Amino acid sequence: QVQLVESGGGLVQPGGSLRLSCAASGSIFSIYSMGWYRQAQGKQRDLVAIIIRDGTTKYADSVKGRFTISRDNGQNTVALQMNSLKPEDTAVYYCNARRDFTDYWGQGTQVTVSS
Repeated sequence: QVQLVESGGGLVQPGGSLRLSCAASGSIFSIYSMGWYRQAQGKQRDLVAIIIRDGTTKYADSVKGRFTISRDNGQNTVALQMNSLKPEDTAVYYCNARRDFTDYWGQGTQVTVSS
C-alpha cells in the first residue's frame, strides 16, 4: 500500500499562483510515477501532470507553460507549481502514485480560482 497526503490548496485570484505538495509513505519502493489529476464539479477526473521515475514529465495541454511538476525522490514527495491560474483551473486536485500497475490516490485538495 501507498499512502498519499496532499497539501497546499486554497482560494486564489485569477493570475495568481499556488503550490501543491504530496508526500508518499508506505510501500514506496518502485513507485513508477507520481502525478496530479483534477476533477471539476460534474466532470470526470482528468490528468494534469505526471512525472515518471526517470524524470520524464507529461502535461495536459491546458496547463502547459503554466504548471510545473517536480519530484524529490529522496523525500518521496511531488509538487505542482501552478502559475497564471484561471477560473477554469478550479477543481479538486488529487495526488496519484502508480506502483505495480496499481493506482493510489490522495484525499484531494480544493483549488478555487475566483475574484
